[in-house]
Amino acid sequence: MTTALLESNIPSLKLLSRGKVRDLYAVDEHRLLIVATDRLSAFDVVLPTPIPGKGAVLTEISHFWFKQLADIIPNHLTGDAPESVVQPNERDQVSGRAMVVKRLKPLPVEAIVRGYLVGSGWKEYQSTGSVCGIALPAGLAQAAQLPQPLFTPSTKAEVGAHDENIDFARAEELLGADIAAQVRDASIALYSRAAAYALTRGIIIADTKFEFGLDASGKLYVIDEVLTPDSSRFWPADEYQTGRNPASFDKQFVRDWLENSGWNKQPPAPELPADVAQKTGEKYREAVARLMA
Repeated sequence: MTTALLESNIPSLKLLSRGKVRDLYAVDEHRLLIVATDRLSAFDVVLPTPIPGKGAVLTEISHFWFKQLADIIPNHLTGDAPESVVQPNERDQVSGRAMVVKRLKPLPVEAIVRGYLVGSGWKEYQSTGSVCGIALPAGLAQAAQLPQPLFTPSTKAEVGAHDENIDFARAEELLGADIAAQVRDASIALYSRAAAYALTRGIIIADTKFEFGLDASGKLYVIDEVLTPDSSRFWPADEYQTGRNPASFDKQFVRDWLENSGWNKQPPAPELPADVAQKTGEKYREAVARLMA
């Protein structure tokens, strides 16, 4: 396993922010450098235990999907090599795990698409028969495929805070009706294309979240990461069955361990046992191997 990068340090560029996983630097007035570290967040809390090589996996998968889905909506990649915008002694921190991207205005909403009834959606359905205010047929089982993919946006919380599910009317208030409709339609199109492809590789994409940004002219771009094990639930198709939460190639493995650990889901998070961290890294790498075979 490679040495983990818990936090990048690139003095030649101005650090703009550190997110749950990514560190963001200014390259110039038109470009940013995004470094995917090996940090892992769960329940909106950054864990103290890094997953070695995770950032490189996320970057590789995002590049793969950006290429696969480029005809649906433009993305924020510039095509510039990350090594070209840092000093020689900083290149080892960006090689294989960073992207040079356009400076865009991020939208204040996370675009979540659900194809299966699981997670917080399943809990809500059990109580109300709906997911994020969208009524569903009665009698659906846990992990059941939904009649059609649902667009269920949420607010974007600060690090350490929890995202809040919102309905489409609230998304329209935050984004404007036109942009909200563009985000919804692009999100469902991206998910549907990716889910169909992944199924040919033995992976079910149960749900995912996208982020979007606008350029100065108001053109919409998909940004950040796309369809990674951090932003999605990946299930092995040959093990899938309704009525239970399936095994996964994503951080659900960590979520399950945390759920059983007694942690109250408030910072600070507990250290992960070495075997849990190792198994998580293996699941991420297996997802890449299957998708890109």
